[in-house]
Amino acid sequence: MNYFCYILNQMVKYSTRTLNRTFAALADPTRRRLLAHLARGDRCVTDLARPHSMSLPAVSKHLRVLEKAGLLRRRRYGRVHEMQLEAKPLKQAAQWVEEYRKFWEGSLDRLAAYLEKTNKQAGKKGRG
Repeated sequence: MNYFCYILNQMVKYSTRTLNRTFAALADPTRRRLLAHLARGDRCVTDLARPHSMSLPAVSKHLRVLEKAGLLRRRRYGRVHEMQLEAKPLKQAAQWVEEYRKFWEGSLDRLAAYLEKTNKQAGKKGRG
């Protein structure tokens, strides 16, 4: 139970608004693919749009969602808009998920230990 309280206390350090925006942005496969392209380096909007079977305005909408979530940064060079991956929100989301993984892993380890102990006790009673 104390570990659960620790988890909840650790979760307070993450901004709910930031996490909500990050996970909402990541929920869409097109946006995840756009981020994967940006992970390989900065790209202009037309380069990002090229592999997708959608209009440039549709891709721009996806990019705005990613931008509002803080997952990318836009730089303008005249009419060219270059996008750059901003990894901080992804790192925060990964840390948030990691805390829950630790919690569940600990819970499952305790359950396994309990079941093992219970099975040994049941085996001893069956032999006696």
